[in-house]
Amino acid sequence: MSIENDLSLIQDYDKNYCLQVFKLLPVAFTKGKGCYLYDTEGRKYLDMIGGIAVNCLGYGHPKLSSAISKQAKDIIHACNYYYIPQKAELAYRLCRASFADKAFFCNSGAEANEAAIKLARSYFYYKDINKYEIITADMSFHGRTMGTVAATGQAKFSKPFEPGVPGFVHVPFNDIEALIEAVNPKTAAIMLELIQGESGVHPADKDYIIQVKKLCAEKGIILIFDEVQTGIGRTGKMFCYQNYGVVPDIMTLAKGLGGGVPIGAMLCTNEMATGMRPGDHGSTFGGNPLACTAGNTVLETIEDDGIIDNVKDVSDELFEKLNKLRSKYNCIRSVRGMGLLIGIEFDDTITAQGMREQLFSMGILVSAIGTSTIRLAPPLIISKAQAGQFIKALDKILKNVAGPKTVFGMIKDAIPSKKQIQDKASSVNNARIDKIDELGLLDDKPADPGISDDDK
Repeated sequence: MSIENDLSLIQDYDKNYCLQVFKLLPVAFTKGKGCYLYDTEGRKYLDMIGGIAVNCLGYGHPKLSSAISKQAKDIIHACNYYYIPQKAELAYRLCRASFADKAFFCNSGAEANEAAIKLARSYFYYKDINKYEIITADMSFHGRTMGTVAATGQAKFSKPFEPGVPGFVHVPFNDIEALIEAVNPKTAAIMLELIQGESGVHPADKDYIIQVKKLCAEKGIILIFDEVQTGIGRTGKMFCYQNYGVVPDIMTLAKGLGGGVPIGAMLCTNEMATGMRPGDHGSTFGGNPLACTAGNTVLETIEDDGIIDNVKDVSDELFEKLNKLRSKYNCIRSVRGMGLLIGIEFDDTITAQGMREQLFSMGILVSAIGTSTIRLAPPLIISKAQAGQFIKALDKILKNVAGPKTVFGMIKDAIPSKKQIQDKASSVNNARIDKIDELGLLDDKPADPGISDDDK
């Protein structure tokens, strides 16, 4: 029995048999090509979120599809009792491309971060040093396991599961003084995202990261960069830390690494690697032939096809056009991010969820973060013309919602208001938001978007 093309039946089965932990839009996708997805009724959608930064090569990429298919015919899984050629090759590729000397493979970003947390603690354990605390940032997101929700600096992710795992300290992001104050003799590591994706796409200040590195060097603290979302070309470099000129001791990866096949990785220096011994950690599925074949193909394709250059070119185009829209409309409060990880924050006239649904009705997929920000993380192969389709749709929505900016509004923008100063210091969740759907713009179902590859 197949229910693939019956949306009503799919919804019924999901409601009755799946744990309801996701808020779902009324659509199911049956195939994809390039940067587009197609639903059960054949409607076409431009994917500007890329499976949440996962589908870096888009859908149906010939190199990736061919490599996975061939590997599946040969061998999908072999346990870690034996040498796995694909795993060894992927470790070599990642270490050669980064600061790292060693790699550990798992199945997700949360598992990669768990490995990093364990390594930071066991490193000092084997040196007979009582250091175990890990400092992370407010509004961070590191995963949904018990360990990584404790590391995450957002109470909404950990509150239902208390008591939490002890040993984590949270401090304000981009605040070096708060970080220095939190350090104590038991501090083992500082764990940071270079861009906080799940709280609204907030990049770390370069000077802040330089000061964090200096602090770690002075105090003998391990520096961990969570690059689950920012790694693998997403920010215009293979790894985001390369934009900052600061090298960590440990780095975690996932999402784009497998191009859609689940895989995570924890990379570290040789010195850090002394903190793990046989039997200390492991993963049944981690590093299996299929997942590592996907990883090898993704890295090879990014290099051979000049995809990082494409990320830079399309990113420049997107930021330029988004900032023009910001100049045109009062309701865009901020455009921020790096490469093809972009957050667009609106004022209190527009909700993130409402904007997401309106774009969905026009055949464009984005994610909503908090109350006021939408996130873009499209496939790294996206063209300028496809990015232009998104800009055109957003412009049309804002024209209907807000109208163009007045001369008074343009003058007002040049003077920072008290509210803007407060917003810079506060989290994204403090923004006041109304609902865009109160304007009556939303349809129950998306209309045929009628978009194509050559739309300008």
